Amino acid sequence: MENTMIVAVPSEAPGGLDAKPSDHFGHCAAYTVAKIAEGAISDVHVVPNKGHEHGGCVQPVQELAAAGVNALIAGGMGMRPLAAMNEAGIQVYYATGMPTVKDALEAAAAGKLPVFGHEQLCKGNCGHHHHA
Repeated sequence: MENTMIVAVPSEAPGGLDAKPSDHFGHCAAYTVAKIAEGAISDVHVVPNKGHEHGGCVQPVQELAAAGVNALIAGGMGMRPLAAMNEAGIQVYYATGMPTVKDALEAAAAGKLPVFGHEQLCKGNCGHHHHA
């Protein structure tokens, strides 16, 4: 069976391969979604983040799962969205400091990203948040 991933990357506006990845899952402008099959990136499109109320981190997870996403690359997120991702069958990978979404997707395609673990979780007001 072909190993195909539909990967979402939280992205700064306007999203896309050249966008900067957002440092925190729930606070991004959009999700850049791409298919990775046999190391190749294709079917790139942008899904706007409709936002969520504080504590409503599960809604974006449900929307991504409904769109067929089965992997997500994030620099930070809280326990609730991570648990919701796991329940939805979405594997979360950890990446931070990537200059572009394309770089993050290429690292995922090459199998270079670690699985997002408890040590990467944001606890309350985490350092990944950007305030205006």
